[in-house]
Amino acid sequence: MAPGALARFLLRRAPTPLLARPFAAKARASRRPQEPELPSEEENDFAGGEVTAPTEGISKPLAEVLKELGKRVPDSLVKTRIEENGFAIKYIPWHIVNKILNIHAPEWSGEVRNIVYSSDGKSVSVVYRVTLHGIDAEIYREATGTASVDDTSYGDPVQKAEAMAFRRACARLGLGLHLYHEDMS
Repeated sequence: MAPGALARFLLRRAPTPLLARPFAAKARASRRPQEPELPSEEENDFAGGEVTAPTEGISKPLAEVLKELGKRVPDSLVKTRIEENGFAIKYIPWHIVNKILNIHAPEWSGEVRNIVYSSDGKSVSVVYRVTLHGIDAEIYREATGTASVDDTSYGDPVQKAEAMAFRRACARLGLGLHLYHEDMS
């Protein structure tokens, strides 16, 4: 085939592009991007199912992100743990907190800032920082979590302390904060 013949052949065979409608005829699009909604308490797909979370280009003003995180978490996502002294503690598992952040604040970041063992070696404390990035500002909160080295009921002590610190840092940003105030009402 002669040089350029293939290009001419392909151009002849290319489908004719559809003409775009004039701007005035286009449907008016919402200025704000749609965000995925959490399933209702009845569906409960959120706790175990896959929810597609946006991961880039979904920046929102920080006040909007904080408003979403401050909403009450459905009771179906809240777990209860009974302490040795018989006291019941309500909490949101760390992986659920992570999914909620991915939906409402997809550009969040988190990091372990410090791990410290007590001088007697019986406990470990973790400092965790959660940072939320909005289009107009960013904010971070830090919190600590402490676990006994002897407690092996769930994971290792550092993992437990990190999960506790992560949840507490998120609560300082409003996520699940209502759980800390239920007994006061």
